[in-house]
Amino acid sequence: MPVLGDISQHQLRNVVVDQIREAILDGRYKPGTWLRQEHIAQELNVSQMPVREALKELAALGLVEYMPYRGVRVMEFSAEDIADLYAVRAFLESRAAGIAAQQITGEEIHQLKVLQGEIDQNHAPQNILQYRELNRRFHEMIYTASRRPYLIRTLNQLWAAFPSMLIGNFARTAIAPLAGREATDSQEHQAILTALEQRDTPAAEQAMRVHIEAVLNNVVDMLSENGA
Repeated sequence: MPVLGDISQHQLRNVVVDQIREAILDGRYKPGTWLRQEHIAQELNVSQMPVREALKELAALGLVEYMPYRGVRVMEFSAEDIADLYAVRAFLESRAAGIAAQQITGEEIHQLKVLQGEIDQNHAPQNILQYRELNRRFHEMIYTASRRPYLIRTLNQLWAAFPSMLIGNFARTAIAPLAGREATDSQEHQAILTALEQRDTPAAEQAMRVHIEAVLNNVVDMLSENGA
């Protein structure tokens, strides 16, 4: 982790949150790992106060949990937890996509098309980190276009926990996109884009729901193969 001693105080908490979250998402802090404030503070060259505040924020996002009389540890997730999260995402993101179909601007649609082009170029395993980030931005841009603060805030929280569930607990998802999803992902994203461009609310809802449920089915199959 980088040293943060030169960062101004008002930025410190957010930067510490980002650093700890990144360490969770890239597997340096694995599920079940105990996070000691003094150790993290020493690594980042900061006092324990911003670390304590950062851990509280990460707990609110569902990435870590406080254990009475023991401390804070990285959350562990089951296959059932992942299935539940996808189900919630399918419901909320399909609703957000339907609303976005009536709110989205031409410029936002253009940005989504550009973003999808970048996604299509980054399916290779060696580009997995960039692929994940581009895919997250694609979904975030759509639900943000709903202009519904509660939906946006809730989905931001779900997406904060989402990669940790998969990457930290099921190693195969950390090294490559889901097998066989490359072309299908692109087709499903295009169906969402078409519905948004046509301002077709039912089609946008349906396309988003189909996409997320299809990914869930692939994840369930993968977990079954692994015996998870």
